[in-house]
Amino acid sequence: MELVKRLMPLILLILSCLAELTMAEAEGNSSCSVTLGGANMAETHKAMILQLNPSENCTWTIERPENKSIRIIFSYIQLDPDGSCESENIKVFDGTSSNGPLLGQVCSKNDYVPVFESSASTLTFQIVTDSARIQRTVFVFYYFFSPNTSILNCGGHLDTLEGSFTSPNYPNPHPELAYCVWHIQVEKGYKIKLNFKEIFLEIDKQCKFDFLAIYDGPSTNSGLIGQVCGHVTPTFESSSNSLTVVLSTDYANSYRGFSASYTSIYAENINTTSLTCSSDRMRVIISKSYLEAFNSNGNTLQLKDPTCRPKLSNVVEFSIPLNGCGTIRKVEDQSITYTNIITFSASSPSEVITRQKQLQIIVKCEMEHNSTLGLIYITEDDVIQNQNALGKYNTSMALFESDSFEKTILESPYYVDLNQTLFVQVSVHTSDPNLVVFLDTCRASPTSDLASPTYDLIKSGCSRDETCKVYPLFGHYGRFQFNAFKFLRSLSSVYLQCKVLICDSSDHQSRCSQGCVSRSKRDISSYKWKTDSIIGPIRLKRDRSASGNSGFQHETHAEETPNQPFNSLHLFSFMVLVLNVVIVATITVRHFVNQRAYYKYQKLQNY
Repeated sequence: MELVKRLMPLILLILSCLAELTMAEAEGNSSCSVTLGGANMAETHKAMILQLNPSENCTWTIERPENKSIRIIFSYIQLDPDGSCESENIKVFDGTSSNGPLLGQVCSKNDYVPVFESSASTLTFQIVTDSARIQRTVFVFYYFFSPNTSILNCGGHLDTLEGSFTSPNYPNPHPELAYCVWHIQVEKGYKIKLNFKEIFLEIDKQCKFDFLAIYDGPSTNSGLIGQVCGHVTPTFESSSNSLTVVLSTDYANSYRGFSASYTSIYAENINTTSLTCSSDRMRVIISKSYLEAFNSNGNTLQLKDPTCRPKLSNVVEFSIPLNGCGTIRKVEDQSITYTNIITFSASSPSEVITRQKQLQIIVKCEMEHNSTLGLIYITEDDVIQNQNALGKYNTSMALFESDSFEKTILESPYYVDLNQTLFVQVSVHTSDPNLVVFLDTCRASPTSDLASPTYDLIKSGCSRDETCKVYPLFGHYGRFQFNAFKFLRSLSSVYLQCKVLICDSSDHQSRCSQGCVSRSKRDISSYKWKTDSIIGPIRLKRDRSASGNSGFQHETHAEETPNQPFNSLHLFSFMVLVLNVVIVATITVRHFVNQRAYYKYQKLQNY
């Protein structure tokens, strides 16, 4: 008993430490942390309304032991509007804990309906709130689905100037647990007007259950224009040439769904006509208000090839290819000209005369040197109107894996070995098949601004490097190859710049046809157009290994020795073990003391 009395302070100390650790651990992990799903195989979906307190840190894990993914939708979020995204947010992780990959973060500043999908059958989301004492409500809806199966006619891509689409099964009830995304993209320069002829979804003030979300751009991260439900017929207009529409439904109360149509609106204000010249086509925009004087809405306009029809919206647009629709190509000194004519088609083939005003629009694009000059002549009786436009040929430069020039290298920066053969191609993007590309000068530099020092690979069409090989003229492509190198006393990056000449293939006296010539002979020949193309950086592989391995080793070491929190059960076991050791040691010592008292030395008696 005396031993127990002596050990009692130690026991109380251990239990006190254990209680303090348990309390601290309970404060760190909020009581709202919970696992959803689990062994309940019947629960394929769940909706929750979360009422959150200030200074919360809640974690929910959704899991289901089968081969399905999870889609989670936060259709209504009311968080602290004045709180920062760092102090109050919702984070979604792919996996069984917040240590998994972060799928995304949501806060009061986000302008979209957050939707996340797991890669497997587990997902975790965490909500952290700040200390502000306000009402917070989050509506969460999740369900399991098979990624390889999709609802028929659910979502898609629409790219015409006008069109229509409906919810699946319309006008019959829409399917349950549907998530459909429509991407609408029209030509540049246009906006989209979206008109819902009917919306008949479940009625809810916050549209938490079934809803349509409309985004002003090409994706669901583009900015939310509106989130609607119930029985309404709204109209939306984009600020650019793309729009995204999302339909999300839950597991109950299916109604008719929706029916929608869209039209394109030309964004710029065109009083009469507009002409734009590019590498492969001429684009003519004609105002419908201008055509009203000719009693036309654009349906009766045609090109020299009457099978090429215009696109009609709030304007009339002709997109005229440089090598089609009756376009005439004319080669002159230092220029190439493309011409077409827009006229009214006759009402009937038998008509010979007319007393109506006739409109004739002569469209002309002239490519000259480093610019494209667009001229448009409009003849209306004796009235002539002139307009000019500027543009240029579009060129690009790329590296390829082999001399077949089939597979482009997309890696940037591109890491290579010294003396590795590199294959380079400069392309001009045009519909005119009679143009060829000539590499006049290609040089390398260790910096992107092509500053000194520089090294010539090709100069005046001639190879200046012993490893450089220039390929013969091949249509819209200029090609060469060389062996990789590095600049001495400089960084190991290499940038390439090529000066390109574009010529008419039928002109056998052009600069392109002459190939490699000395500088003294360069000025006697002509070319049609010139431009610069730059590509880079190209770096040595050893630079990547030197800079990349250290980070990789550090990351691996961090994964092998994780900094895990101390578990209270471990501490309790450890304390019990220490207590047992103390008791055993005390008993052992007392045993030896007793034995020593029994066998103590005694004074020998005198015999």
